Amino acid sequence: MAEAERVEVTVDGRRLSVSNLDKVLYPLVGFTKAQVIDYYVRVAPTLLPHITDRGITLRRWPDGVTSDSFFEKRCPSHRPGWVGTCVGPGDRRGGIDYCRLDSVAAMAWTANLAALEIHSPMARCGEIDSPSMVVFDLDPGDPATIIECCQVAMAIRAVLESVGLESCAKTSGNKGMQLYVPLNSPHTHTDASDFALAVAQLLEQNSPELVLSNMNRKRRANKIFVDWSQNSRHKTTIAPYSLRGRDRPTVSTPLSWDEVADGADGEPLVFEAGEVLDRIAEFGDLFADTLTVQQQLPTTGA
Repeated sequence: MAEAERVEVTVDGRRLSVSNLDKVLYPLVGFTKAQVIDYYVRVAPTLLPHITDRGITLRRWPDGVTSDSFFEKRCPSHRPGWVGTCVGPGDRRGGIDYCRLDSVAAMAWTANLAALEIHSPMARCGEIDSPSMVVFDLDPGDPATIIECCQVAMAIRAVLESVGLESCAKTSGNKGMQLYVPLNSPHTHTDASDFALAVAQLLEQNSPELVLSNMNRKRRANKIFVDWSQNSRHKTTIAPYSLRGRDRPTVSTPLSWDEVADGADGEPLVFEAGEVLDRIAEFGDLFADTLTVQQQLPTTGA
């Protein structure tokens, strides 16, 4: 096998060796590794604040999205010295060192690994027992779509507003979407999970034909599973502005609530890499509030 063609580049003042830039990672549309790297370098100033202090799990497609992928929790030993790590929950054998991506160059490095997807936990490095957010992961069961996800997201938002909580929404970049409640104040993963479950059960009680809080896959047809378990200590969720390993280079894209309302009426909510960069230029970071808003969860009995 021929040795991969390598090129030395400078990214944000760091020297980096990249390879196979012409390799097509999204065959349906001819989207290459060079374009993946370019996207992550350009989106990094907006993406990094959301992941820079979190232990990141990478999902890699070395031979493109039509081939096999794998998750990589443990940060590769061949990483550059300027790519840091932080200890996360790991696996049954204990904590492991996850990648800590805190620079544009680090994003270029992961993109060169064909790490198309960036998955992040709810807790920051050094505070892995205290999540900074609650997430509601909305997973549609066929033939339900993101339209129904948006309808459920609007219902969740109404419940949250009734107890004085703000929230932010984004597409998953796949079939579903996520809704986040910024906390940025001391809470436990149990606090977050219990609250998310209580909201999911309330919605299921009010709309049993649409909402499911139980993980039983046999009951998911044409319903939206509100996956509250994503708040567990060891779970990660697709990061905002991450590419997805789908047929096209779709992105997990932050939304305005007006867009969510339009999505509930059937407006398409699928955005690819170039469109997301245009959205950032026009709207800024629609997910910025998750970094700064401080809130306190009510007790689940409230």
